[in-house]
Amino acid sequence: MLNSARKLFGEYGYHGTTTRMIATHVGIDISTLYYHWGEKRDLYDSVITDINDEIQGKLLEIENRFSGKPIARRIEIGIDLICDYLFDNPEISNLILFRYFSKTRDHDYSIETKMPEYISNIAVSLGLANKKTDITVEAKARVLAVWNAVLNFISGISVFQPIFRS
Repeated sequence: MLNSARKLFGEYGYHGTTTRMIATHVGIDISTLYYHWGEKRDLYDSVITDINDEIQGKLLEIENRFSGKPIARRIEIGIDLICDYLFDNPEISNLILFRYFSKTRDHDYSIETKMPEYISNIAVSLGLANKKTDITVEAKARVLAVWNAVLNFISGISVFQPIFRS
């Protein structure tokens, strides 16, 4: 159920996805969905938590792969690995972008509250700062520029891919 919900929320956003759509995608009755997950908000929160945990794990894995290498090589490895991961899981970049630009009535901003931590970890991993407490605005902006470019490229691949074929 969680994987189906994740794909549908990634494709249609929170407000565009119904519990009926999720139940149909899974092949269960809607009452079974409610029994196991409660309200749509509960399922969505579980999807976001799952994605946060996955992103954190992936960033640590990437950091371990490029530790000790020159900064240019770190950036190259980091971008390659995160792009591969996001191409394999396009709903992640879609969900992050949906949350950037959608108004919600809830006050749970788990992706938003994790973002400063992710940005700080990336900045330190790339050698843009020595520790999380010493990260300049410029370093944060550099990380965000690359991060957002990657997210937009992955989410907009159907638009951007033809440009590269010309």
